[in-house]
Amino acid sequence: MALIVHKYGGTSMGSTERIRNVAKRVAKWARAGHQMVVVPSAMSGETNRLLGLAKELAPGKVDDDHNRELDMLAATGEQASSALLAIALQAEGMQAVSYAGWQVQVRTDSAFTKARIESIEDERVRADLDAGKVVVITGFQGVDDAGNITTLGRGGSDTSAVAIAAAMKAHECLIYTDVDGVYTTDPRVEPDARRLTTVSFEEMLEMASLGSKVLQIRSVEFAGKYKVPLRVLSSFTPWDIDIKEEARSGTLITFEEDENMEQAVVSGIAFNRDEAKISVLGVPDKPGIAYHILGAVADANVEVDVIIQNLSKDGRTDFSFTVHRNDYAKTVDLLKEKVLPTLGAADIVGDTKICKVSIVGIGMRSHVGVASKMFRVLSEEGINIQMISTSEIKTSVVIDEKYMELAVRALHKAFDLDQPAS
Repeated sequence: MALIVHKYGGTSMGSTERIRNVAKRVAKWARAGHQMVVVPSAMSGETNRLLGLAKELAPGKVDDDHNRELDMLAATGEQASSALLAIALQAEGMQAVSYAGWQVQVRTDSAFTKARIESIEDERVRADLDAGKVVVITGFQGVDDAGNITTLGRGGSDTSAVAIAAAMKAHECLIYTDVDGVYTTDPRVEPDARRLTTVSFEEMLEMASLGSKVLQIRSVEFAGKYKVPLRVLSSFTPWDIDIKEEARSGTLITFEEDENMEQAVVSGIAFNRDEAKISVLGVPDKPGIAYHILGAVADANVEVDVIIQNLSKDGRTDFSFTVHRNDYAKTVDLLKEKVLPTLGAADIVGDTKICKVSIVGIGMRSHVGVASKMFRVLSEEGINIQMISTSEIKTSVVIDEKYMELAVRALHKAFDLDQPAS
């Protein structure tokens, strides 16, 4: 008997009929002798609906000052879906109980709307499992030391599920989504994209950080830190599929490299439309400038991605970086109000019509010329590169947003990702 964690996304929980199918699938695993913990997202569209109500009540005024109340509001979506799933499981003849994150407790810091998990108290859950119950725990939320409900940010239910699996030392964490695994790129952009049977943890971490929407990056970080076996699979396969076949389906995120992985120089193409570029022009080229700019940005809880500092000319330089598009206006205002007056910079300019396209593969470690091939392919398509970022197993470029799909398709073909794996 193994302890298994199932996570179901909003689409999988999108109607009472789909919730009923989730309950039948979970019941199948429980009847096979497994202890089951289930982490559901809110029903599809529910979080957006709730936040939309807040904006109606405070048009143009929903900001950081409202974040505590926004977390109180948004958390109710997962509470509703968890209770409905427990009811559906009981209708299937299973003993089931649902808990909110603050009941378990999932302890977090106090960064409302972007909280991070600090610990999980699992005694109550283990007692229920030992009593033969299926335990349903809300994803996406927790509680801080002051007793406030917090949420983990969009996609946070993935993180909740992996964190619970890590805390309880689960045999495996299965992430059920509306796709049947991890693909070489988004099939909606490149129809010839292939599903990967396995992908290394390092590759998945890079793809998640670079814009792949299959898993939230923090869930992959948790899986890597605590070595949680992770599998991405579809919730739209028939619920009564043979359990052994289901357990082998989808994409396994593995911590061991094999010979097949070494054969693939590039395993996937990731992209992110949600970025914006900010350039601080004419800053003094002296020690501490990067910290002066980015320290203030970090203090505002804004994540920075690609960073470039140009060559110095006449003792001054230009400093550019990218942030999430939702943080663009906030960051520009912050720099103009708090940084520009003391920095002596000439100006701050920005661009919200950019995107980031990346190639990822552990095979890049042992092959030369991969980045130059990427640059050549983009050049042949007439695509100008604005910024470049690299690591051992990825190369990312910032380009004009209008060229994103062309770049993805051209690179996918150039690196033979449309061909069956050997």
